[in-house]
Order: sequence, then C-alpha cells, then structure tokens
Amino acid sequence: MRRDVSMSLFWRVCLINGAVFALGTTALVLSPATVSTRPVMSELVVLVVGLTVTVVVNALLLRTVLAPLDRLAGAMDSVDLREPGTRLDEAGSGPARRLVTGFNAMLERLENERATSTARALRAQEAERQRIAQELHDEVGQSLTAVLLDLRHTGDAEPSEVAEAMERARGTTRTCLEEVRRISQRLRPGVLADLGLLNSLSSLASDLTARTGMPVTRGFVPGLPPLTPESELVVYRVAQEALTNVVRHARATSVSLGLARVGDSVVLTVTDDGTGGADVRRGTGIHGMHERAQMVGGSLTVATPEGGGTTVRLSVPAAGTP
Repeated sequence: MRRDVSMSLFWRVCLINGAVFALGTTALVLSPATVSTRPVMSELVVLVVGLTVTVVVNALLLRTVLAPLDRLAGAMDSVDLREPGTRLDEAGSGPARRLVTGFNAMLERLENERATSTARALRAQEAERQRIAQELHDEVGQSLTAVLLDLRHTGDAEPSEVAEAMERARGTTRTCLEEVRRISQRLRPGVLADLGLLNSLSSLASDLTARTGMPVTRGFVPGLPPLTPESELVVYRVAQEALTNVVRHARATSVSLGLARVGDSVVLTVTDDGTGGADVRRGTGIHGMHERAQMVGGSLTVATPEGGGTTVRLSVPAAGTP
C-alpha cells in the first residue's frame, strides 16, 4: 500500500509540474512577446511575471495534493493510545486516503493489543496476589495458629510442661519467620541487589532443595558479561518461575540450573527430568516468562523432548549490546 501511495503522489506531482510548464510554454508561444538578443527591461519584466505566475500556480496545485499529508502528520502527533477511539477522517483525505485508512487500521490493532496486554497484566497481578494470600493463609497462618494453641495450653499445663510448650512455640515462630522471609523474597528479591545474580540463583537452588529435597545441579560458567539491573531481574524471575513449575507440575526427581555466555548474550537454562509436556496455554507461567524476556530484548524457548523432561532457555543481551 505504501508503494502504491508513493507512486500515486509521485505521478500526481509530475503531472502537475508538467501541466504548469506546458501551459507556460504554450502561453509564451502564443503571446506576441519576444526576447531580443539583448533583452530590454520590458522583456525582463514579462519573463519575471511569467515565471512568478508559473511558480505560484504550481505551488497552489501541489498544495491541494500534499495538504492532506500535512494534516495526517499533525494528526499522528496528536494521537494518544490512552484515549482509544480516535480516528482520522478518510473522506477528506484526497490522494492520502489509502494512507489514512492504513493508519486507522494500525490504530485499531494497537488499541486491541494494548487492551489485551493490560487485561493479561491485571490477570497476572490478581493471580499473584491470590497465590501470596494462599501462601500466607496456608503456611504463615497455620504456624501462627499453632503458636497461639501452644501459648493457650501453657497456662493450663503443669510447670514441667511449660518449658516444652514454650520451646515448641519458639520453634514454630522461627518457622513462621522463615516463611515470611521466603514470601518476601519472592515478592522483592533483595538478595539480588546485595549478593549479585549468581549468588541469588544459588540461593534459589538451595531454597528449593531445602523445601522439597530435590537436588539442583548448578552450572555457572565464569567470565559472564555484565547485565543491566532489569536483565538481571528478568533472569532471576524466570529462574524462580521455572523452578516453581518444576516442583508444581513436572513430577521431576532432579533439576539443573545453568548460566553461561553465548556470543554477546547470557543464557539461562533450567532442565528437569520430569514428565515434560509444558504448555503455555495451561497457565504455568510460561507466557509471563515470554513477556519478561521481551521486555529486555531477550528470547525464551521451552523444549519438551519425547524422552521426557523440560528445558527452559532464556537468552538476554549483555549490557551495552543493541
């Protein structure tokens, strides 16, 4: 369409210029005006007037053709996707009508994509809040309930049983604090800023093994290029989500976590020996990982070979790489 519009305008301009010059030439041929070998002042005046009239007529005709393009450019500058429904007038666009039609279609697609992505982000936020609320209720809430029961029984217990009850309450409280720290770490990985990416990934692996008993093989290649803070956060979150999916869905007995350099990119791999069959449509967080990768100019692939298991591979460009 762009090629058709440009060719159409090109030929319109050529025809207008040709018509104006042909008209000027015809007027000179039919007029009684002549030019001497040494032009006199009256002849120069006629030539200047004729040239001025030719230029003015050419400019007026070109303005009628190109003015819709100027209006289109001005309308493009004023369009705001936060206020959907704005469309350009196609009826009064003249030769730029096809370009205006294409621009309106592009606005329609952008608004639909914006609405879809916003709704998806809201659903993801709500799902995350529900998950956190469930964890607080199931883990922290139960631990605090156990503390309350121990303290209540302490008042009715014999002196010899008080120490034992208090020790149970202290142990339960410590467990509760650990759960709160774990949930807080999932919400905001402060360890990432304090210890760096490699130590943060090691902490994720150690936490997974401590909670589930599943061994995590770590393979961190030295000499990694630096990443931007945003890219480090994406790598951390993708590793976190991938390990969580392994525990929840893969029915695996072991998992490997690797970080290496490939060209000008840093590649994270999370591989398990589970049942495989990961599907983005099943709501396992794979779609969210894809979106995180795209935010930093990276890419994410999920492979599930026939032999079983799943490999999540994230590639993000190093800092300073276009």
